[in-house]
Amino acid sequence: MDELVQIRKKAQLTLPLSIRRKLGIEEGDFMDIHVKDDEIVMRPKKLIDKDQAWFWTQRWQEGEKEVEEDYKSGRFYEFPDAKSAITALHKTVTEQKRKRVRK
Repeated sequence: MDELVQIRKKAQLTLPLSIRRKLGIEEGDFMDIHVKDDEIVMRPKKLIDKDQAWFWTQRWQEGEKEVEEDYKSGRFYEFPDAKSAITALHKTVTEQKRKRVRK
């Protein structure tokens, strides 16, 4: 998708709406800009708080994808409360330990 834009006063330019929509760029977003050979390369960047960085690690994102696949496939249980869920987890762990002992 090519767009022609004009450099204005103070070297400002406006990203066309079609580009902003395609990339999900909104007012206030940050852009990573660098020069590669004779080109200017711009990439949208989202800044996150340091205490939220764990959520964006590769390991966490892979886990999120796995959970989403399990959910779509119906591989999940619903519990009326946290106590019931914890009881079920303890039961599952106990059963797994028994299976390992039998082998």
